[in-house]
Amino acid sequence: MSEKKFKSLKEFYPFYLSKHTNTTSRVLHFIGTGLVALTFFTGFLFHQWRFFLALPIFGFGFAWIGHFFFEKNKPTTFQYPIYSLASDFLMFYDLLNGKQSFVVKKD
Repeated sequence: MSEKKFKSLKEFYPFYLSKHTNTTSRVLHFIGTGLVALTFFTGFLFHQWRFFLALPIFGFGFAWIGHFFFEKNKPTTFQYPIYSLASDFLMFYDLLNGKQSFVVKKD
């Protein structure tokens, strides 16, 4: 089976969303990404570089729990690390502004 090669983030993002259809998983991703942003800015603003050590725990921890226990799929990070990271922040923003819903309607 040949793996798809994505040429842009715009092309990749719908694929990313298709791997994130479970409500609990989306909530966990949202919490993790929010904590990553808060931790990054707190560490940066207060020059507490040890905060940066927590970034992978928050970023991957919440997401991987969502994938392994709720989505029951493999995180796209393993195959597409850069597009996945960017898509995670896009999904966070889209969930925050209502463009995406935490509850995905199944067809």
